[in-house]
Amino acid sequence: MPSPLPGMDPYLEHPRSWPNFHHRLISAIAISLGPQLRPKYRVVVEEAIYQTEGQDSVLVGVPDVTIQKAKGTQSASEATLGTTVAQPILVDLPMPEVVRQGYLEIREVATSEVVTVIEVLSPTNKRPGEGRRTYEAKRQVILASATNLVEIDLLRQWSPIVQLPEQLQTHYRILVSASSQRPQASLYAFNLPDPIPAFPLPLQETESEPIVNLQNLLGDIYDQSGYDLVIDYSQPPVPALKEADSVWFAEWLAKIRDESER
Repeated sequence: MPSPLPGMDPYLEHPRSWPNFHHRLISAIAISLGPQLRPKYRVVVEEAIYQTEGQDSVLVGVPDVTIQKAKGTQSASEATLGTTVAQPILVDLPMPEVVRQGYLEIREVATSEVVTVIEVLSPTNKRPGEGRRTYEAKRQVILASATNLVEIDLLRQWSPIVQLPEQLQTHYRILVSASSQRPQASLYAFNLPDPIPAFPLPLQETESEPIVNLQNLLGDIYDQSGYDLVIDYSQPPVPALKEADSVWFAEWLAKIRDESER
C-alpha cells in the first residue's frame, strides 16, 4: 500500500523511522541506477562514520544526563571513626556516540575513479555539532574536486546545509552539483504538498544522464517496509508541522478518506 501523501511523508522523519527509511532509500537508489549505468559505471555503497556527543547525539532515548539517588550505606571505616561522609549523587555522563551512515559513489569501472557522490542527509549531518562540521568538511572537499555531488535533504528539521535566500526556504531540497557547472548548481526545492521531483544524475561531461525518480522509490519502500501498518496518521508527526502545514495535511487526509469511501 503506498503512502497517502503526494510527496515526502513527514512521518518517515520520526527518529525511530528514519534509520530504516534512510538505509532502504540508499539501497533503492543504488539498485535502480545499477542497470542504467552499466557497463561503464558501477554503484558502490560506502559508509561514513560520524562522532557525536552530548547534545549532538541523535540517538533516541539517550538522556544528556541521568541522575540517580545513591544508596544510603555507610562504610566500615566511617562507622569506626564515627564520621559521617556525605553520600554523592550518581550521574551518568553523556559519552561519545559513533554513528555509521551510508552514502553512494558512482565509480568508473575501468579506473575506479569516483565520478559522482550521492548523499541522503540524516540528522547527524544537519544537527549543529561535530557531526555537521564533519560532513561540511567532507562536502567542501568534494566541491573542490572534479567529482559531482548530489545532496538529498528530506528532513524539515534544522537549517539547510546549502545557504538559500528567503524565497527558497522550503521543506525539502535536492542539490545537484555537476563539477563542470561550478560554482553554479541545480536546486530542486519543494514542499510537503509537492511530489518529490525527479532529477538527472550528473556523470562525466557530455554523457547522457540517467533519471533518479525518488517518488517512485519512496512508494516502493513504503509498501515493502509496511509503514501503512504502523503509522498512525491521527497522531501529529515528529517533528511537528507548522500550523499552515497542519491545516493542509488535515484537508488532504480528509480528501483521501472521502475518495476511498466512494
